[in-house]
Amino acid sequence: MGIGRSVFEFLKMASIQHARWDFEVSMSILKNRKKMLILLALLVPILAVSLLEAGDMLGGKTAYAPAFYSTNIFLVSIAIGLCAGLITGCIGAGGGFIITPALMAAGVKGILAVGTDLFHIFAKAIMGTAVHKKLGNVSVKLAAAFLVGSAGGTFIGGAINKALYNKDPLLSEAFISTVYAVLLGFLGFYALIDFIKARKSIDTGDAHGGGSKGMTDLALKVQKLNLPPAIRFDEDYVPGGRKISGVIVAIGGVVVGLLAAIMGVGGGFVTFPMFVYVFGVSSMTTVGTDILQIIFTAGLAAISQYAIYGYVFYTLAMGMLLGSLIGIQVGALTTKVVKGIHIRGFYAVSILAGFINRAATLPKKLVELEVIDMSKDVVKTIESAGNVIFWVVVSVFAVWVISKFVVNINVLRGEEEHVSPVLVKEEA
Repeated sequence: MGIGRSVFEFLKMASIQHARWDFEVSMSILKNRKKMLILLALLVPILAVSLLEAGDMLGGKTAYAPAFYSTNIFLVSIAIGLCAGLITGCIGAGGGFIITPALMAAGVKGILAVGTDLFHIFAKAIMGTAVHKKLGNVSVKLAAAFLVGSAGGTFIGGAINKALYNKDPLLSEAFISTVYAVLLGFLGFYALIDFIKARKSIDTGDAHGGGSKGMTDLALKVQKLNLPPAIRFDEDYVPGGRKISGVIVAIGGVVVGLLAAIMGVGGGFVTFPMFVYVFGVSSMTTVGTDILQIIFTAGLAAISQYAIYGYVFYTLAMGMLLGSLIGIQVGALTTKVVKGIHIRGFYAVSILAGFINRAATLPKKLVELEVIDMSKDVVKTIESAGNVIFWVVVSVFAVWVISKFVVNINVLRGEEEHVSPVLVKEEA
């Protein structure tokens, strides 16, 4: 149970930090008139083509795209981005984890959903992240070792997804769904346990994910490993700095790149807890490196492993970008007028809805792969139930947040403009 708890804390911190990055990048775009004009310039032709119900988009309507392309699928991509943004902005975690499952639930093939999500993250990172003062905290040697590893990881992850798809598209779908079912199931059930405990004892509000200022025992052990070359870092924060094996850092990069390429989440959700809790790097250095690696890892994976093979649906990526920008803004403002315990509950439920959705597709995939023998009617019913549960939960959450925003809009106008997303607000 102790190991499971540690893994949950690691994943929870990962989810929170990815949401913070997403929020910062989105706000950077929304507050910059030039960036908004660029986004609108990209969206106008897409909207025009969508209204024409074009079927022959880049990527094709038969090989990689959904069964057909229409205005509806573009509107669905905006809705998915909106819901993910609302979850990220309001809950402060978890939104990025539902995009790929949501695209798959909408009928997009798994490998295309992963490639499109990666491209969406890359586009957002390029538009929203300037090389600002935070990058001054990057340890060049640390970043170089990590990025070498993440580059290798993206090629491995991309090769796995493409190999499975080329062997049998159903195998690819089953693999991606299984990965998400395991991740979301683990995170969701532990989050639900946390929520239940919080209802019993609200005063023990320790879920902000701040972490300890000191190094963990694991980080101390990792830094003692003598595997050349040694990399020195954090000289500005610790007298003489700290050092760690470049091999260990590169291996960490491989893990991040692998997850990014397989799941389509950019890799940033793992970097922060890995650097802080496993490598023992200061938060300041970690933030700078995380900004850099998301651009590099998501871009390399999206372009070299998916886009050049036709596994990116650019129209959907732009739709998700538009929706998420709106959702994050609304969600972040809404945290000012809702109770923290409700936010915590929705976090657990939304993650579990994603788990149920992906898990419910597995029986049908396994029957089609002739791994198990079940009635077609039964597996179809299970899959349909999973889809209904997912969309109902996500829709209810979206309606709830938007209604809270609209009802309290006069109150929110008087609040300060900048809001940082958090996982849990202190109970009033």
